[in-house]
Amino acid sequence: MTRRALTLIVAGFLTLALAVGGALLPVPYVVLSPGPTENTLGDVKGKPVINVEGRQTYPTSGQLSLVTVAYQGGPGNRIGLLTALRGWFDNTIAVVPEETIFPRERTVKQVEEENTAEMAGSQETATAAALNQLQIPVKNVIKVSTTEKGSPAEGKLKPGDVIVAVDQVPTADTTAVATAVQKHKPGEQVVFTVQSKTGEDGKTGETEVPITTIAGPDGKAIVGVRMGMSYEFPFKVNFSVGDVGGPSAGLMFSLGIYDKLTPGPLTGGKAIAGTGTMEPGGKVGPIGGIEQKMVGARKAGATIFLTPAANCAAAVGAVPDGLRLVKVETLDGAIKALDALRTGSGTVPACS
Repeated sequence: MTRRALTLIVAGFLTLALAVGGALLPVPYVVLSPGPTENTLGDVKGKPVINVEGRQTYPTSGQLSLVTVAYQGGPGNRIGLLTALRGWFDNTIAVVPEETIFPRERTVKQVEEENTAEMAGSQETATAAALNQLQIPVKNVIKVSTTEKGSPAEGKLKPGDVIVAVDQVPTADTTAVATAVQKHKPGEQVVFTVQSKTGEDGKTGETEVPITTIAGPDGKAIVGVRMGMSYEFPFKVNFSVGDVGGPSAGLMFSLGIYDKLTPGPLTGGKAIAGTGTMEPGGKVGPIGGIEQKMVGARKAGATIFLTPAANCAAAVGAVPDGLRLVKVETLDGAIKALDALRTGSGTVPACS
C-alpha cells in the first residue's frame, strides 16, 4: 500500500469519526412530538379519567380526548445534533430552543412541578366552568398558595388554608385580603380567619390567626402570603390522567364533566379530540404545540378537533388529512358546536 493510499484511508476514518462525533454532540434544543391522547370519557389503568361522586351521572359514548405533546431533550439530557437535524426535516415534530421549555431561571424539577400544578389547577377550573355552565352553584374561596421565607406569615399560614375573613370581615377575593391588610400600619397586628384541616381525620376547622405586619417595598403593610382563587363544589369530581402536565386539557375536562352530568351522549358516538385552556366563566384560551397535538389526535382516530380560536391560523396550515377543525371560543360555544355536529342542525364554526 502506498503512503498516499494510507493517508487517504486514515483521513477517511478521521472524517468519519468527526462526523459521527459531531452527530452525537449534545445541542441545546428540545424535540416536540405528538404525545398520547386520553379519552376523558374513558379509563386510564382501570380508573375513570373523570369520576363524579355524589351527583347523578349519565351514560356516555364516543370520545372526548385530550391531547398532549411529548418532548425529548433538556438540561442534563440533551439531544444529539443528528436527532435535531432529523427533527427539522420531519413536519410532524418541532425542534425548539431549550429555553423555550426550560427557562434559564428555573430548574428542570421546577418546570415539572409547575406543569403538575398547572394540570391540577386546570382540573379545578374546568370543574368550575362545567358547573357554571350547568348553573350548579360553585363557591369561590381564597387559598394560601405559599408564604415567603422569613415573612411574618411563615409558619402561621399554610398552603391550602382557606382565608374566610380578615379582622372579622368576610373577604370575597385576593384583592379584598390585600386591601384589609394594608388598612394597617406596618407593625400592627392583623387577624386572619382561616379554615384548615385540624387532624388526621381530614376534618376542617376554623381558627383565628393573628399576624404582625411589616413594611413592604412600597412602605405599605404586608404579611408575606401569596394567595390564589379556588373553589368549593357541592360534590366531588376526581381525575386520573397519569403522567400529564400543563393547563391545556381544560376544555376537554369541562366537556367530559358536562357530558357525564347531562342525559344523552354529547359526541353522538364520534371520536372527538381537542385542546384549550379554560377559565371559570367558560372562556377557552390558546395553547402551544397545536401542530403536534393535531397529529396525535388523528393517529388516535379522531375526525374532529376542537381548536381554540387563537390557534386557528397555525392549525389550518398543518391540519392532517381527515381531521376537521372546529373553532371554539367558549365552553358554551363548544357544546353548541357538538350539538350541531350530532344533530346535523345548527352552525359549526370552522377555522379559516
